[in-house]
Amino acid sequence: MAAATAATGPAAPRTKTKKKQKRFVPQRVKVPRAADPLLAVLAWGVNHQISELSQVPLPVMLLPDDFKASSKIKVNNHLFNRENLPSHFKFKEYCPQVFRNLRERFGIDDQDYQVSLTRSPPHWEGSDRRVLLSSDRTLVAKELSSEDVADVHGLLSHYHQYVVQCHGSTLLPRFLGMYRVSVDSEETYLLVMRNMFSHRLPVHRKYDLKGSLVSREASDKEKGKDLPTLKDMDFLNKNEKVYVAEEDQRDFMEKLKRDVEFLVQLKIMDYSLLLGIHEVGRAEQEEEEEVEEEEGGGGDEGGTAVWGGSYGTSPEGIGSYLNSHRPLGPGDFDPYVDVYALRGAEAAPRREVYFMGLIDVLTQYDARKKAAHAAKTVKHGAGAEISTVHPEQYAKRFLDFITNIFA
Repeated sequence: MAAATAATGPAAPRTKTKKKQKRFVPQRVKVPRAADPLLAVLAWGVNHQISELSQVPLPVMLLPDDFKASSKIKVNNHLFNRENLPSHFKFKEYCPQVFRNLRERFGIDDQDYQVSLTRSPPHWEGSDRRVLLSSDRTLVAKELSSEDVADVHGLLSHYHQYVVQCHGSTLLPRFLGMYRVSVDSEETYLLVMRNMFSHRLPVHRKYDLKGSLVSREASDKEKGKDLPTLKDMDFLNKNEKVYVAEEDQRDFMEKLKRDVEFLVQLKIMDYSLLLGIHEVGRAEQEEEEEVEEEEGGGGDEGGTAVWGGSYGTSPEGIGSYLNSHRPLGPGDFDPYVDVYALRGAEAAPRREVYFMGLIDVLTQYDARKKAAHAAKTVKHGAGAEISTVHPEQYAKRFLDFITNIFA
């Protein structure tokens, strides 16, 4: 992984906890033509921050102040690039040195991160506009509440220490950056993570598994979607199973148990295992049909416009720069890019690839959860498999359920 270049001359100052807000006159750097001003400011801000960080030497070690630090910029953009950027906006990056260090520990070069997130506009996934997907499909940016941002801050030093201990080998979400974008007095908080699903192998079936059976069936409305998010009862009712080799199953469960122990220590609960299933045969058939359609009617020649700006020596982004010399066949994936992927077992009844990781890891067992637990116990009875239980109990039930999803 390429290290950030050090500034020449005296070392640039470390980010302080309380930093005076800069008034910034924008340089003539092209930004994407994004219809949504939020996306244009996000791209501008990430490009600016990565460029700034590249001038600062990597610290030998992170200090407590780095976990409270932030970098803020306010732009009054009256004359330049009015067609792309709003007249006034603010951009804030939380804990820049911490997230820079996390990106490095997860094997992601800053310039590849920059390209994947900003070279072409990301797009909103689904109708609720809560999750952005990068154009190369390697990154997701989840919209947070201000309370969620406080939760991430509370978790971050423990999370970083854990990532160091496990050498970046984890099923937890891979947090890569956290930002606040302010446009027209509206503040949007975004947490950038690795996409748990593949950037190139489509998911055909999707489950959110908690190990609870009460109210854990997808609604009829959800089931009517092209790719519904199914739940625990749906998994059992469909007699679904995950077919992977014994060694892969053992490694996966060891990693999962270690991650869950970490969450229990922080009194975190209500997390899920996100499971995506890629059907190799179905993907091959869909690809053949697409080729026939393109040959018959001609494909889209437009392509995606590339934004201006300099992206250094690795301009391909996260999904392309590793093992790009070797073409991937049906059902193949690069484990360095698709970090949550598991290959189906040779003897499995169907050719499948599985993507599995932990999501929703910010909920602590606080007074609100205790009240919900009491209310649900009254409604469903003390022995019911409800989701709001003590973290230790939640973890045990969760691990028991996940152990049994394998064939």
